[in-house]
Amino acid sequence: MEPLVPEDDKGSLEDKVLTLVAEANQLAGRVHPKLRDSIGDLVRSMNCYYSNLIEGHDTHPRDIDRALANNFSDEPKRRELQQEAVAHIHVQKLIDVGEDPDVWPASAAYASWLHEEFCSRLPPEMLWVSNPSTGERVPIVPGEWRHRDVQVGRHLPPEHADLPRFMVRFDRAYQSPPLSKMKQIQSVGAVHHRFLRIHPFLDGNGRVARLMSHALLKRLGIGTSLWPVARGLAREEKAYKGLLMRADGPRAGDRDGRGNLTHSGLVAFCDFFLDRAIDQIRFMSGLLETDKLLMRMAIHLEEDIRSKKLPRGSFQVLREAVLAGEVERSKIPTLTGYEERAARNITSALVERGMLTASSHRAPLRLAFPADVAERWFPNLYPANAGSSI
Repeated sequence: MEPLVPEDDKGSLEDKVLTLVAEANQLAGRVHPKLRDSIGDLVRSMNCYYSNLIEGHDTHPRDIDRALANNFSDEPKRRELQQEAVAHIHVQKLIDVGEDPDVWPASAAYASWLHEEFCSRLPPEMLWVSNPSTGERVPIVPGEWRHRDVQVGRHLPPEHADLPRFMVRFDRAYQSPPLSKMKQIQSVGAVHHRFLRIHPFLDGNGRVARLMSHALLKRLGIGTSLWPVARGLAREEKAYKGLLMRADGPRAGDRDGRGNLTHSGLVAFCDFFLDRAIDQIRFMSGLLETDKLLMRMAIHLEEDIRSKKLPRGSFQVLREAVLAGEVERSKIPTLTGYEERAARNITSALVERGMLTASSHRAPLRLAFPADVAERWFPNLYPANAGSSI
């Protein structure tokens, strides 16, 4: 699987890394620290949706919301998709809040943790794959390398007996040192591709690779809970999968690197991966511009007030949650100009509507984004036909 690290002879990857770092820092500084938790909840659901979409699993965002509220469908297929979503969001939240293992994300140990943490939250009936040749049901053991050979489309991953050797090389290639931070950021796409090429698990490799990329970007000080790279990959799914296949190709002559595989193909995928990350940071930056966000919220709230879904004064409370990151309950009468009882009614209505949430009855209130609200406050977050196949 050599080469494992892209050589940036023309400097194009370095230029994109500098852009990525600058724009990621700008986005992180735009959002109130307390508001990041609320945005993080929204982004995790969105990242799960797009990661599922890449796997061919079209889960409606509202079904994800219901699953997070422990409201699962009676329809087996839809319920399985919901269970899959909850497991994914659980793992990503562990990464976002720093409760993942203290090992480097681009490693065999971290990959095993991701796979085990995700799969162990799925019901037993989802932990198997079918042998296409024999129809045999093969069990998936969470966190365990595959014990048989597989074929993925036209790609033949390493034989199962060679997996330990390949994963040792994977670990050594992407550690720091010897890689500088600049080289590590340039190589996030390479980590993603080479892990998928090895295909160490019977199933779940794509999801693990995307969660690994998320964790790696975060550990490198670029990724946050404010933006997901999976949305960019899913929106360019044809190019994503095509460039993955191109990077699987053999070296094309003496000018195409020194390994067995194409170096130019690896660089092209790394370039694409950085482009998608930059694109998603810019997308979320646009959505999180305070004045424009508040304007979209005000228009939506006015419609809900006119249709008697919410009481007047609701926008003033939500505006405070955006600007201050949270709302102290004691401030709501002042914000709305209403007496305490009427102010409590506003609070209750916003909590019931799913726009505010709190860890307890006395804790400060923070923003929440149920799917129908997210569609209005954050346009184009999901495709227009999100989940239409269900």
